[in-house]
Amino acid sequence: MAAYLQWRRFVFFDRETVREPSGPDGAGAKPFALPPGIAVCDSGRGSLVFGDILYGAGPCQIWFLPRSLQLSSFQAYKLRVTHLYQLKQHSILVSIGEDEEGINPLVKVWNLEKRDGGNPLCTRIFPAIPGNKPTVVSCLTVHENLNFMAIGFADGSVVLTKGDITRDRHSKTQILHEGSYPVTGLAFRQSGKTTHLFVVTTENIQSYMLSVKDYPHLELDTHGCGLRCSSLSDPSQDLQFIVAGNECVYLYQPDERGPCFAFEGQKLIVHWYRGYLIIVSKDRKSSPKSEFAGNEAQNSDKQVLNIYDLCNKFIAYSSVFDDIVDVLAEWGSLYVLTRDGKIHVLQEKDTQTKLEASKFMLFRKNLFEMAINLAKSHHLDSDGLSEIFRQYGDHLYNKGNHDGAIQQYIRTIGKLEPSYVIRKFLDAQRIHNLTAYLQMLHLQSLANADHTTLLLNCYTKLKDSSKLEEFIKTSESEVHFDVETAIKVLRQAGYYSHAVYLAEKHEHHEWYLKIQLEDIKNYQEALHYIGKLPFEQAESNMKRYGKILMHHVPNETTELLKILCTDYCPSGGNEGPGMLEGKKANSEEFIPVFANNSRQLKAFLEHMTEVQADSPQGVYDTLLELRLQNWAHEQDEQIKEKLHNEALTLLKSGRFKTVFDKALVLCQMHNFKDGVLYLYEQGKLFQQIMHYHMQNEQYKKVIEVCELYGDQEACLWEQALGYFARKEENCKEYIAAVLKHIENKNLMPPLLVVQTLAHNSTATLSVIKDYLVNKLQKQSRQIEQDEQRIQKYREETTRIRLEIEELKASPKIFQKTKCSICTSALELPSVHFLCGHSFHQHCFESYSESDSECPTCMPENRKVMDMIRAQEQKRDLHDQFQHQLKCSNDGFSVVADYFGRGVFNKLTLITDLPSGKTATTIEAGLQRELLIHTKRST
Repeated sequence: MAAYLQWRRFVFFDRETVREPSGPDGAGAKPFALPPGIAVCDSGRGSLVFGDILYGAGPCQIWFLPRSLQLSSFQAYKLRVTHLYQLKQHSILVSIGEDEEGINPLVKVWNLEKRDGGNPLCTRIFPAIPGNKPTVVSCLTVHENLNFMAIGFADGSVVLTKGDITRDRHSKTQILHEGSYPVTGLAFRQSGKTTHLFVVTTENIQSYMLSVKDYPHLELDTHGCGLRCSSLSDPSQDLQFIVAGNECVYLYQPDERGPCFAFEGQKLIVHWYRGYLIIVSKDRKSSPKSEFAGNEAQNSDKQVLNIYDLCNKFIAYSSVFDDIVDVLAEWGSLYVLTRDGKIHVLQEKDTQTKLEASKFMLFRKNLFEMAINLAKSHHLDSDGLSEIFRQYGDHLYNKGNHDGAIQQYIRTIGKLEPSYVIRKFLDAQRIHNLTAYLQMLHLQSLANADHTTLLLNCYTKLKDSSKLEEFIKTSESEVHFDVETAIKVLRQAGYYSHAVYLAEKHEHHEWYLKIQLEDIKNYQEALHYIGKLPFEQAESNMKRYGKILMHHVPNETTELLKILCTDYCPSGGNEGPGMLEGKKANSEEFIPVFANNSRQLKAFLEHMTEVQADSPQGVYDTLLELRLQNWAHEQDEQIKEKLHNEALTLLKSGRFKTVFDKALVLCQMHNFKDGVLYLYEQGKLFQQIMHYHMQNEQYKKVIEVCELYGDQEACLWEQALGYFARKEENCKEYIAAVLKHIENKNLMPPLLVVQTLAHNSTATLSVIKDYLVNKLQKQSRQIEQDEQRIQKYREETTRIRLEIEELKASPKIFQKTKCSICTSALELPSVHFLCGHSFHQHCFESYSESDSECPTCMPENRKVMDMIRAQEQKRDLHDQFQHQLKCSNDGFSVVADYFGRGVFNKLTLITDLPSGKTATTIEAGLQRELLIHTKRST
């Protein structure tokens, strides 16, 4: 029960008297006055509706007062109008009145949208009598769906009309309730598909369920109220039925009694308006009245109108009026009708004005809770509410109530800058209050990285591990903080297990590994974690942390690298089968991981070369270097031989063709003789092979190299001769072998051989005696052959000249009897050439390519002509040759190219004798050329 005297009073309504519209002269308007005899009234559909009682002075009217204050009326009854009910959602007006003397009330249903002779159409008339006994109607209510109408009577009866209340045919009337106490109030309550009817008498309150057959009912209380002292609230009060007694105001649900409020005084009128309870009560100094006759006011009685806010428990308005007839609500205002015909309007102030007025008083008296409730009920925006919460929090903080203050500050989250609150509680050293505020800030996803840092520091300072675990172990959908910041703070505070949990849960792989390796030193777990990561992340983390892991867990790290570089599949199954194809790391990139661990590196590289033949070249290079190192440092002969074979096998695998120089350098660095020689041989570096044997003074090997590769590189024999010639020891056997080959292949001039051997003090003339004798004999034979060839050419030349002279000076007789092509006997027609060849004409035409050339001599003639043309072209090549020689970076290559093409070859074609030169002169020139050629050859 709420004590009425404790409720605060406000003036949330402005009171004015309704005045008539101003005249054309602009004079002050006088108060508007209703017609006399107004007894009942209602409102809705944009009008105030009145019914009068003239008591024999004439027919009774129903009046309509629109907002323009232009009264209109129509005759409804002959004697009096006792009840009116204007539906709010339909233009339907239900009235009860009397047309004749006696107790014979009539119910009339009016359709205000249709007209009958200028008046509203009356769609239905029926007597309001329960059974056969006439009685006075006490109250009336109509359901907004037009399917229910209830009429209460003074004898305690309630008549329910079900169906379409506007038509007789579609409705059914029956007595719903009978009792011995007058019915003082009725109200329909619709909740979903359930319809209830509240019935209140002077002595009890009952609830009927109309949506169920037989209309079951329930008695809610054993006391009632007077006429017009009950009403139905709106959804803000859950559609409760309000009953106002003289001591208290009770609220009811269909199945139980709700709260009550101790509003003393004799209640005359009760209404509900926009969340407010309106009560018109008699002044306490007035004489008492009976409950049932509560609406029959004494003349000139003072009545108090109070407007209550039940939710916030304050009085929104209170004022005294003279003899109130009723209070109506229309056009967003309250209209108070008094017995003197005046209308007073109560206009609710706007929300901002009300809040400003109330806050000033409430804040001054520190009534913040009431201010908050008031603001909420008037739907103040979030900014306005936040300001109230802030002031309330400041008030509690200044009083030292830090727990209460932080609760109010929490309600400002999202509007008030968090730093405003944080600074207050940092200064006050109220860590637990600050923690509560920061927790809520994170729950609403409004925290930044600094707030997360501060909250975690609060947890660690309070040593509240349970709260800390609860905070970091929230589900992913509830995470409202920066995870990385949280990990940093936890790591710095030494909460490594919490930091690791957070990093693993939210897949911050780098932080997880960093904490495991640098702080916890759990290398095995870190390696296992990497093995569960997707390929790209596993690869990058092994490159980053591989050296540390190799130092502490070498075997396991090597195994993981083998898997990563061949056929990686996360151990946790984080990748589907389709995502694993082609995901192999580059094994060469992990070689630096094995620093200072050559044993594991060798195992890794050998594994890669076995399972992946196309491994990068760096894998083979490093493996070769490792094997050479092991071979060079091994002392055990058996093991050394095994390592020797392994290194040589690797060299012969064919993987070092593109890095020949690198492999050669490695073999030379480690003095790996067989490897060096193998690479020389593969690279066709025959001179290097021979020089290698020369450096090691392996004479037989030198001779073997010359015999093996001398055909491919003839200079080897010359170099061998020079090598043996420089040796002071007795090398006659080897020199003789070299000279024999030089002689057979004619590789060096004899003079050069003599000059080469002149540097050797042990080489006597007997060493080269056989060589020189053989050489002189060969040259003698060559001279004889050349002289014979010269004699032959001279004779041939003489013969040709004689033929030419003969052709010029004497006729040519053709005595051929056979064709030179078919060898058949010549027959006319035939073709004869000066060269002495004859042909059948048909044979000549078939085989000849030219009419002027002999088919038999033509090939030889063409050779001569080609040589002549070549000489002519060489003249034109001079400028081109000079240009290329100037522009080329390598002039020697240009000259070599032209030499290869035969540009510089001298060609002499002897045809006719030049004028002025005799045969003797030509002959002398030929002899000179032959002599020069002979000397050059020797």
